[in-house]
Amino acid sequence: MTVRTILSILFVSFCATSAFAKETILVIESYHAEYAWDKDFNRGIEKVIGDQYNIVNFYMDTKRVAKSEYANRAEAAWAKYKQVKPSLVILADDNALKLLGKRFESEPTLVVYLGINGSPRNYISLKSKNITGVIERPLLKRSLVTLSSILKPAPKKILVLLDDGTTSYATVENMGGKHQFRLSGVDITVKTIGAWKEWKQAVSSAKDNGYDAIIVGLYQTIKEANKPVPAEQVITWTSNNASVPPFGFWSFSVGANKTIGGLVLYGYYQGEAAAKLALKGLKQGKFSVTFPKTAEEGKLLFSKTQMKKWNISLPESLEKKATLVE
Repeated sequence: MTVRTILSILFVSFCATSAFAKETILVIESYHAEYAWDKDFNRGIEKVIGDQYNIVNFYMDTKRVAKSEYANRAEAAWAKYKQVKPSLVILADDNALKLLGKRFESEPTLVVYLGINGSPRNYISLKSKNITGVIERPLLKRSLVTLSSILKPAPKKILVLLDDGTTSYATVENMGGKHQFRLSGVDITVKTIGAWKEWKQAVSSAKDNGYDAIIVGLYQTIKEANKPVPAEQVITWTSNNASVPPFGFWSFSVGANKTIGGLVLYGYYQGEAAAKLALKGLKQGKFSVTFPKTAEEGKLLFSKTQMKKWNISLPESLEKKATLVE
């Protein structure tokens, strides 16, 4: 075989490989790879996308780095975008959209966001033709109905605990911006807490302050001496020291050493919904509708260990639909 023949074969092989090379979707995530929420929505994305596209992830790590580092992390994410040159970008959670959304408005690339607790119009123009996505709303009213059917007597006063991160403040905004209100006959107090000492005080004194239950929201940005307290430490301590039954808003807070559970938001559904929007946009070459979609589907998720600890049993109507974990 001559050198010319060999080179011709290699050239044809290269061209064939290039022709069938997968296009790339870049997922820029506000948080980190070990965060359970990110793991869940990535599974949803991967399930829908399958092997149709090459998926590249970039983690901004804004749950753990100082806010003064956010701009640097955004620049690193932008550099990754320029390097990868993806066909589409997925921006996961509020910080990614807040820090990068405006920059993408002037790009030709299609962008889908997910897990947004604030109003997207706070971060981007809703008139942007290349950006659409999925918003996330805690199912507070439906969660209260669930709690009322589980706790006997029905709760009259509930404490909702959140950290002081971007997503938590956006969550409060979507509860009407109030920290105290009445809903379905239940008095609700919402506390956003940044200090570990203050969080522990709120948990341990809940019963003395007249609360019948705690709903644990987000807790990943709690700090002690300006250093992040590991999220697993926060939720384990909360589980072990709660003076009233602790329930959860998000699936990652449910488990044997965590909360009892409840009607929770599940990252998988956010990823699934965002991926479907992405594929539709890629197929059409544009988004026919850019107004955000709400993925409100909740999941009844409960910990058997925690239910036993708090002597709680599920009504038959809930038990049939619920997923139980240890």
